[in-house]
Amino acid sequence: MKIAAVGFCCIDEYKELGRRYPTGNGVDCVINLAKKGISASVVSAVGNDEYGKEMFEVLKHYGIDASHLHVREGKTSLMEMGLNGNDRVHLYNHRGVMADFALTPEDVAFIKQHEYLHTDYDGRIAPQLQEFRKAGVKVIFDFSVHYQKRENTDAIMKETDYAFLSYERRDSFIEDYLRRAKALGAGIVTATLGENGSLCYDGERFYEQPAIPAEVVNTVGAGDSFVAGFMYGVMQGWDIPRCLYSGTETANAIVQKFEPY
Repeated sequence: MKIAAVGFCCIDEYKELGRRYPTGNGVDCVINLAKKGISASVVSAVGNDEYGKEMFEVLKHYGIDASHLHVREGKTSLMEMGLNGNDRVHLYNHRGVMADFALTPEDVAFIKQHEYLHTDYDGRIAPQLQEFRKAGVKVIFDFSVHYQKRENTDAIMKETDYAFLSYERRDSFIEDYLRRAKALGAGIVTATLGENGSLCYDGERFYEQPAIPAEVVNTVGAGDSFVAGFMYGVMQGWDIPRCLYSGTETANAIVQKFEPY
């Protein structure tokens, strides 16, 4: 079983705290999967700077295949971060070499060797999702909180096997939205609801999982680690309730750390 994180990667930097770490939605997800024994790769780009070296070092530490992590002239993407209590705050995104990221033909062929790929809007590979699915690759898409703001959301839903999005609570809006996403063609659709747990829809019924109480240090990586735990369950052939619990348990462990993995 192999999964590729395709697209955006960066360094999160907390200047006031003097701390930073390599990250990215897909990077965090596949590192958490690699920790569970799943073979993983990253297909992305970094600059020829110290931040780029740090990304390679972290991926090597967790046994992630970085053969298609391209080194380009310029700066690695950098996200300036802050904390509001224990909650993350995105201050500014310096896109660096990710500003014009695009897959090479060699990248495409490499991704097709995997059973799963994880990506998001910033990965900028939405037009190629259909090609990957036709090759038998299952698409995991992290819509985060942006699913109502992006014009291409409906088209992406049609090419997504496992859709993940973020909301605040279970109500009629999120139930209707999950039904709509499924009707568009998405496979399994899951909403993480923060302290209110998570909600999943498979086209027939809703499944709900309460949150597990935790001493929160940093919420960064909560969603990505949830996706990792959920998808680990999928890869093991578990049913949806067990996958939801696996996602919740994985995220619970991560929010009690500063780093997202």
